Amino acid sequence: MHTKITENITLASAHHSVKELKPGFGAEIHGLDFTNGATEDDWRLIEDVVKKYGVVVLRQTNLVDETHIQLARMFGELDDVKPYNKAGRKNRLEYDELFDVGNIESDGSIVSPDSPRAQANRGNSLFHVDSSFNPRRAGYSLLLSHELPPPGLVALLTWNDLEKATKADLTANDYVACHSILYSKKLAAPEHFANIRPEDYPMGRHKLAQLHERSGRMNLYLVMHIHHIEGLDPEQSKALFEKLFNHATQEKYRVAVEWKDAGDLVVWDNTCTMHRAVGGDFAYKYKRDMRRATVHDDSGQAWGLNEHTDVRQGLP
Repeated sequence: MHTKITENITLASAHHSVKELKPGFGAEIHGLDFTNGATEDDWRLIEDVVKKYGVVVLRQTNLVDETHIQLARMFGELDDVKPYNKAGRKNRLEYDELFDVGNIESDGSIVSPDSPRAQANRGNSLFHVDSSFNPRRAGYSLLLSHELPPPGLVALLTWNDLEKATKADLTANDYVACHSILYSKKLAAPEHFANIRPEDYPMGRHKLAQLHERSGRMNLYLVMHIHHIEGLDPEQSKALFEKLFNHATQEKYRVAVEWKDAGDLVVWDNTCTMHRAVGGDFAYKYKRDMRRATVHDDSGQAWGLNEHTDVRQGLP
């Protein structure tokens, strides 16, 4: 008899195994081989595990660009890098559906730490979700290693442990937070973005507390992209954000993912988890070829309070 995680998730079978990384946060799947592409059963298993744990690690998947995109499309409509290309970045990858989030230039060299791209990427070290600054936010992200990278994804689901008074405040006031990619980039690299005023650019507007439709649980949609909370003066906005952020980033809510082999894949749900890259002295000494497929959110909260438009933000 198989042990069940939920009614639809088999903990072990002849072909794969699922291991919980931390109670309620993160899981690891072994035994899925995508050499010949992904099947519907593979996709359903991954989605069911992500629904329960927020983030899942798959080891030694044997995915390549084509099968990476094929698997990602099973989760929904894909985002692309066209806004970044239009802003001036040259894409070294063959497919626009894959975001180049490593440290390799188009000529094969390692990105210089002083380059505009490296300065912009410093924002990835802050807790964030993908694309909350765009009118339509991201749902799932699928990040695949092609060359060995450093560790670093953190999954959070923290609503249940909030104080009752804080929950009541969030529910009663139904706060709207304004998300800006330029704000988080400026926080991480203030000198490089010194002349940028985030408030001069479009921001994504999303409810701060919202129902996570895939699990039926209440959730904090809380990230370092948040420039301000509507209806509060700057001091009140900062105080509320810091209170919630300090709560959400406690060690007990974190899962660190160690990248081990080329072909390791991490899948997470941006609508209920934050993540960040963890750097070090090695960041610009060794190549890290990382490619991410990003799936548009298809939930009722996907567009937040934003106009339905194809306009998206990009940085060179």
